[in-house]
Amino acid sequence: YGDVLRQDLAALTAEHISPLRPAVCANLPYNVTTPVLTKLIESGLFGTITVMLQREVARRICAAPDTPDYGAFSVFVQWHMTAELLFDVPPACFIPQPKVTSSVIRLTRRAAPPYAVRDEKLFMRIVRAAFSQRRKTLVNALGAGLGLDKGLAASALTECGLDVRVRGEALSIAEFASLCEKIGDLCDVPSQ
Repeated sequence: YGDVLRQDLAALTAEHISPLRPAVCANLPYNVTTPVLTKLIESGLFGTITVMLQREVARRICAAPDTPDYGAFSVFVQWHMTAELLFDVPPACFIPQPKVTSSVIRLTRRAAPPYAVRDEKLFMRIVRAAFSQRRKTLVNALGAGLGLDKGLAASALTECGLDVRVRGEALSIAEFASLCEKIGDLCDVPSQ
């Protein structure tokens, strides 16, 4: 028992679950869904994570590129896990009834990220920068988010076969990986 955000998950699973392969099955509190999922995924301990959460968040996690729900958290989760939207749970299934529909998703750990990058921290910084200002072109978002010269950002996009007017939400994970490698080739951006 305790706050999952403060738990030592490695020690907890070693003490209570070893030698079995740990998995998560939970109904997450909607107000802490993102930090809890981030901690569970980053721990690297769980082969599968099956959770019920707010439908809008579930759709964001499972979203495809160039859709309104696609964002930095979609890329983060899909970088580490395969994401499946299993089914919706209507408010009538609860007492008292919430004002939102819930969904159950299953995340299955990937053996390795879907694409190779030299610097995963830089990859995630690029993704966060791309979505931090959704209305801006990727060139401008990278300039603001990474302090990257707009000329270098434009060159990196062009060399990846992307239009310099593209917005971050249009890029697939493969295109983000390619862009990360190209930016790494063109300049020295600290991964922080």
